[in-house]
Amino acid sequence: MKALNLFIRYRFPLGIILLLGGIALGASVGWWEATIVLVLAIICLVTHFMFGPMRLVQEAVEAGDIDTAMAMMNTIKFPKLLYKPIQSVYYFMQSNLAMYNKDLDKAEATIRQSIKSGSPMKEYEGMQYFQLGTIAYQKNDLKEADSNLKKAVRMGLPDKENTAAALLTLASIAMSRRDFKTAKDYFRRAKAQKPTTAQIVSQIKEMDKYISRMPG
Repeated sequence: MKALNLFIRYRFPLGIILLLGGIALGASVGWWEATIVLVLAIICLVTHFMFGPMRLVQEAVEAGDIDTAMAMMNTIKFPKLLYKPIQSVYYFMQSNLAMYNKDLDKAEATIRQSIKSGSPMKEYEGMQYFQLGTIAYQKNDLKEADSNLKKAVRMGLPDKENTAAALLTLASIAMSRRDFKTAKDYFRRAKAQKPTTAQIVSQIKEMDKYISRMPG
């Protein structure tokens, strides 16, 4: 694992060294002798531009090291060269980091680019629209939030925590429209997920105070 991470981190300079060494070997000894070195150089450079350091970014985010994640993301100078599913993940992570910095405009722009790039799996596509809906809700664009969150729930989300969060937001939107019957239905479905994340559990307890007093 550590060896792979080291390779990912240093494969671009390694590729340059191998390329220059291969060219020098080819010019001085022979191109046939330089073939293996040049092939290794191409592998290093192609994988660098096609896959980037996204594995390292993901590990940094999971460890809560946002500064390292951002630094790794900034090393990707040509995101359009990334393999399409990786490109989608790259823009998704860009959106996450922008939300962390409370830059909602950038978060929205990059999640739309992620959607445009496609999705590596169905649940991930649901997360893209969940993200877009969450951004719209924070911008107080309730119509856009409602549309995208419903789409995310229909597509399916990867775990009960995200599903509950989406349903709670939909319940909140319905409450703001005084559509109490729909709000209660979304709230019931959110509770049925039995989430364990402290923030979501707290939201359910808080919303329960209002839901129980609603007509309909």
